[in-house]
Formats: sequence, C-alpha cells, structure tokens
Amino acid sequence: MTQTLEDGQAARQTGRSDIGVVGLAVMGENLILNMASKGFTVSAFNRTVSKVTDFVEGRAKGQSIVGAYDLPQLVSQLSKPRKVMLMVKAGPAVDSFIEALIPLLEPGDIIIDGGNTHYPDTVRREKTLREKGLYFIGTGVSGGEEGALTGPSIMPGGSPEAWEAVKPIFQGIAARVADGTPCCDWVGSGGAGHFVKMVHNGIEYADMQMIAEAYSLLQGELGLEPAAIGKIFEDWNRGELDSYLIEITADILSKVDEQTGQPLVDLILDTAGQKGTGKWTSTTALDVGSPAMTITEAVYARAISSLKDERVAASKVLKGPEQQPKPDQAEFVEQVRRALYASKIAAYAQGFQLMKLAAAENGWTLDFGSVAMMWRGGCIIRAAFLDDIKAAYDAQPELGNLLLAPYFANLMESHQGAWRQAISVAVLSGVWIPAFSSALAYYDGYRSARLPANILQAQRDYFGAHTYERIDKPRGEFFHTNWTGRGGTTASSTYNA
Repeated sequence: MTQTLEDGQAARQTGRSDIGVVGLAVMGENLILNMASKGFTVSAFNRTVSKVTDFVEGRAKGQSIVGAYDLPQLVSQLSKPRKVMLMVKAGPAVDSFIEALIPLLEPGDIIIDGGNTHYPDTVRREKTLREKGLYFIGTGVSGGEEGALTGPSIMPGGSPEAWEAVKPIFQGIAARVADGTPCCDWVGSGGAGHFVKMVHNGIEYADMQMIAEAYSLLQGELGLEPAAIGKIFEDWNRGELDSYLIEITADILSKVDEQTGQPLVDLILDTAGQKGTGKWTSTTALDVGSPAMTITEAVYARAISSLKDERVAASKVLKGPEQQPKPDQAEFVEQVRRALYASKIAAYAQGFQLMKLAAAENGWTLDFGSVAMMWRGGCIIRAAFLDDIKAAYDAQPELGNLLLAPYFANLMESHQGAWRQAISVAVLSGVWIPAFSSALAYYDGYRSARLPANILQAQRDYFGAHTYERIDKPRGEFFHTNWTGRGGTTASSTYNA
C-alpha cells in the first residue's frame, strides 16, 4: 500500500497519474498546480467539462496535468491504488460523487474529501466505504487561494491504511516551517482530520473578531485613521503578535479606494458573512461540554453584524455612556496589544480544550504538538506563538489546558493588568468588545476554585428536584432537599445533557 515518490515517478513512466482531482474551483485548480509543480502528475475533472478544457489549455498548459472528461476516464488514468480527491462543495455533492465513483474503483482504492466538511459526515462516509473495501480520507485544507497554490496546511484523517499512499503527495505540497517540517501529518481515524480543521476555523473566527475589536478600540478611543492603525499593526506583527491575520489586516488598513481616495475599509459595509464552520465548532463544544465561549461569541458577533438595519434604527433610540476622557495614546496602544495577545491565547486554549474533550469522546489519539505544527505555516491562523504551543505540549503531552503551561501561565499573569484596563476603558465608553470580554471571562472562570454554580444547582433542586453534591461529602453522592416543606423525598434522576 505504501507509495513513495519513486513509485510516483514509475507510475508516470507508464502514463498513469499519481492522483485525480474532481472540482476546478479556486482551491481545486490551485492544489492541482501545486501538485504538478512538485513533480506529480494529476488528472483533473470537473462536472462542467468545458472548465477542464479551459484549465488544461490555460493555466495548466505544459504541465504534468491531464484532463478527464468523465469519471470513468479519470479513474482509468490513475495508478494503483487509485487516489481521487474531491474538491467540491460540502454536503450532497460529495455524496453524489462518492456514489458515482464506487462502481469504478477496486478494493484498496482511496477517495479523499478535501472540502470544509462537517466531521460526522466524514465518520459516516469512512464507515460506508470501508464496508465496500475502499478507503476514505477526510482532510482539512487551509490557506485559501494562495496557500493552495504555494503550500497549504493539510490535516488528513480517516482510514489509517490510506495514509502512506497519499503521504508523499500531501507532505510534498504542504507548507513547511523553518526547519523543513511539512505542515501536514496524520491526525487520526474517522473524522479526526475534518474535526481539527473545524476547530481551526472556530479559532479563526475568534482571532478575526479580536483583531477587529482591537481596531475598533484604537479607532474609537484614540480617533486614529485606518492608515495609522495599520502602522500600529505592522509594528505588532514584528513582535509576539506575529501572524498572518495581523499581517493582512495591516495591509487592509493601508488600502485606499481608487475612486474616492478614502480608506477602503471605511467604505466596506459592516456586515460579516459566514459559511458555518464556526457554528459547527460552537455546537460541538456545547455537545461535549467544552466552554469555547470566545469562539461562540465570535459566531454571535457575525450574527449581530448582519442586523444592520435594526442596529441603525436602534442607534437612534438606545443611548450609551457619556464620552470619556481620551486615554494616553502610547499607553493605551500597549494595553490593547497585550489585551489582544492574552485574548488570543485564551481562544486557542479553548480550541485545544475542545479537541481534548472531543478526542476522548470519539476515541481519537490527537497529538496536540503536531496539530500546532500543522497550523504553524500555510493556514489562516498561522502565528509565531504556535511554536510555543508545540513546545508546551511536547513538554507536557497530557497538559490539561494550555493556560497551565508555565510559559502561558506567566504570560497571562504579566498581561492581565493591561487586558483588564483595555476592557474597562471599552466598557466605560460603550465600545463593543464581545470577544475580548468573553476571553477574560473564560480566564477568570477557569482560574476560580469556587464559582457561584452552587446557587444554580440549588435552584435546580428547588424547582425540579435535580439534586446536588456537597463539599463535605465524596464526589458522586447526590442529595435532595425539601426546600418548601411541601415537596416529597422523590428526586429527579441526575444527568448532564
């Protein structure tokens, strides 16, 4: 089953392609070009076959890329074990292509789904194909158009038996960190690959929202123009906040609209779209009981942004606080920088905590240091401090929470004063900072030895006889009180939804 690069070269000598790719949208086209540039021969197919002709006679001309005009032709062009990668819209289209491919393939052949698929669908598909003797890989691919072409982050999971056959291709086209390590490794069985990509996207939602809030604070409190804020972001990108999202935000803030001469960002309507991966992360966190509140708050932030007309109407009725004194610029910029970094760490901690809990529930063995390294290059959330995350998990593979690693515990302690101050300024001024606030709430909740949940559980027992545990009794013993004197001794069953 194992295929090496030499095997691929031998396959090309026989006129066979190393892999077939279905779907010639932006990601599909660029991944194919990336594969060809690394010495692989690729067969390309698209449901609208005219796109195949346009591609092979256009961007792909002169490269080791072969056009296929139906699925039987595509399959006939492939070396064994045949590898077909679907780069189509997640959902029914994936199932449709899988059903069409099954009769054309032989036991041991591999179907790969490289789209943004919800991981339970990958679990289902892997099981179905295994029963037919076929292997299935669900892989997250992050990096957008540029990453797909020059080196994305790739997160494969599914049938472990298939990994060695696709490993040379995936690791060959992936981004690489400074020491040459590819930003691609086997994640785990079942839906593990698409799950890790989903969490990546959830963290991405939070990261983007927090950067937007930092921009809003600098604009609202200091009255800075976009270009000036862009310069601040450029400076931040040379330090501990060094990341792709900070880098592109600095570029965005410096862009001037050619028609009006105004900052382009000021002309963009303040409504943000979403494709659902952040929502999946939030609902999964709720399902497994993981407190991913900053990720969820970022999803809600996009939802409230969509209520543009309502917000404009509300702004004429609902009043905020009186204008506050303008803070010292240098001091406040540093407070916001530290607040942003601490909030980012809290959001990443939530993502890794979610992966830990979900892995236990699904029977996956996730290497969190490896996940951090896969995210170190190529992907949207790539950032310098992912090296520190990898180091934390390498030092303590069973680390319960990223915040407990000595490096991050010390960082949060040193940054929390500025973090709290920046949030206080925002609250007193009425500046909307849901991600900053929820990140701090997560930190304060996680570090609290005692929370007011005793009141919640007493309330539940009062109105629903849901029982409670006592601090002076062993865990696992449950008690019920007849609070009113009118209730009986019967208690409700104890469970967690």
